[in-house]
Amino acid sequence: MLDLFPKEKITLPLSDAIFEFYPNFFSKEEADLLFEKIVNETPWQHDEITIFGKKILQPRLTCLFGNEGKPYSYSGLTMHPNSWSETILHIKTEVEKTIDQNFTTVLANLYRNEKDSNGWHADNEKELGENPIIASVSFGEERKFQIRHNSDKNQKITVNLNHGSLLLMKEGSQIHYKHQIPKTSQPKKTRINLTFRTIL
Repeated sequence: MLDLFPKEKITLPLSDAIFEFYPNFFSKEEADLLFEKIVNETPWQHDEITIFGKKILQPRLTCLFGNEGKPYSYSGLTMHPNSWSETILHIKTEVEKTIDQNFTTVLANLYRNEKDSNGWHADNEKELGENPIIASVSFGEERKFQIRHNSDKNQKITVNLNHGSLLLMKEGSQIHYKHQIPKTSQPKKTRINLTFRTIL
């Protein structure tokens, strides 16, 4: 069927990698509905991670969904997947229609307020392979997403991840760049982020 209202795609001006941003991937009405369902249906966890040898509580809540038998590990934490919910599976299907990629897993993140964050990192865990593709869907409060090149200080950008948006981090993105959701002094309401990935 011809899409009479194609989703706008913005290619970010960064070298050595492909980043594509769809600011209106879901309409406001659908994003509102999906946000409420995910908040209420998800068995959120508040886990400890290990940073520089020290155990701390993650500054956000998380939950892993995915195919049976495919755990995911990062920062000294191993998560085992919950079965796909209808809501998460619907979002996964919509994302897979846009990108030629089948995802096995999604890490759901709940940022409760402005103090919740995610420090500089790359999604480069060994189970994701050498050059993974990550699809990041955002619902709720808009937050700043910062990207910086590992060696070229001029290659950096901030993207406002708004309600219903999709950011695709494609070839080279986890090899040459790191990204973060910083804390902020401005009051922020709840934000949900779904990062779809493929565990080999």
